[in-house]
Amino acid sequence: MTSSALPAPTRRLDHAEPLELHFRAQVVAAGDGELALDASAFYPQGGGQNGDQGWLRAGEQRWAVTDTRLDKASGVVWHAVAGDLPPPPVGTPLDGEVDATRRLRQMARHTGEHLLAQAFARVNPAFEVAAVGMRGPDCTLDLGGGPSEADAQASEVLLREMMVAGPLHLETVTVPHTELHAYALRRATSLTGDVRLVMFRDRAGELFDVSACAGTHLPLGNLAAPVTVLGLERVKAGLTRVTFRAGPEAAEYLAGVYRDTRALAQSFSTSPAGLAERIDALRRERGALAAEAEQLRSALAEALVAAVPPEEVAGGVSLRLLTLPQGELLTPVLGATPAGEVRAAVAGTRCGVGSGVAEVDASAVLRSALAATGGRGGGRPELAQGQAEQPQEVLAAVRRAVVQALEG
Repeated sequence: MTSSALPAPTRRLDHAEPLELHFRAQVVAAGDGELALDASAFYPQGGGQNGDQGWLRAGEQRWAVTDTRLDKASGVVWHAVAGDLPPPPVGTPLDGEVDATRRLRQMARHTGEHLLAQAFARVNPAFEVAAVGMRGPDCTLDLGGGPSEADAQASEVLLREMMVAGPLHLETVTVPHTELHAYALRRATSLTGDVRLVMFRDRAGELFDVSACAGTHLPLGNLAAPVTVLGLERVKAGLTRVTFRAGPEAAEYLAGVYRDTRALAQSFSTSPAGLAERIDALRRERGALAAEAEQLRSALAEALVAAVPPEEVAGGVSLRLLTLPQGELLTPVLGATPAGEVRAAVAGTRCGVGSGVAEVDASAVLRSALAATGGRGGGRPELAQGQAEQPQEVLAAVRRAVVQALEG
């Protein structure tokens, strides 16, 4: 750092006017590719929210701000700068501009997080927030209490009705931690000293949500709409992770889903509203076709078996050796092996043995045959299958293994 002493805490313009994204400030410290300003509208990374990006200008000179961070001990916001120019020296007046698109999306995520968490809490107070994540479009709430899909739907409905009922105005206030008991915080905080509270008040003047938070939020909670739950999953420590989107990122997602759904519906000659019914019909049709195919496969298996006369081996045991046109026929052919008979079959590189003879272990026979011809396989005493490296040699190897088992 090139300044002789630690700078004073940065005046946080992002807290005072979260939608004012242009400002004037002066460099008060510089070093290691970072600048500290006397005032800044850039939000520094923290509380699950990404730091802002944007630009700093001095006349015709311009530096990109690639990230921002808060030094909690000093209250100084540091701006990481990049560009071909050397960083401006201490004392330089600058014009700052926060990337509006990035900031507004971050604000929508954070606002949506507060409101959705409150909606879950109203559905069931046991759904307490353990952690949040807002680093990308897919944001997360880790909740206790094991919320279900039905709970998530109820929370969405509750929040949607609140947004439709009227404006949810943002209010912020900084109070000593000794006065926090006067506020119905949704989530307890261990912060001490002065604590910034973020509150959303409904049309009737009632507080919808109160949280200790240093982030940036939209002046109207309604601007975070739509808030859409994308899914739930169980995570460690008995928590449930709720993934959601808010604001323009949710709208873009839903629009994309609708476009894809409409295109899919058109391919089935129906509307998006009729797609579920059409898919249901296709599922029933597929089930009927699968049952018919299974019947035909069984009939074909019986015909193929009948076309191959059995040979009698030691002890009066019947042995059938079959070459099948499809691997899918292995199970119906071998699974139907009757008592007193052993069957072996190959279909391409797949092979198997079925046994209805107690003295002949199908798994042991197949392993013996594949040890001699190359391949791997196994199964149960009555049915075993595998893959052969030399399928043309497998049937002869099975015959030898069966005879050995019966004479052994």
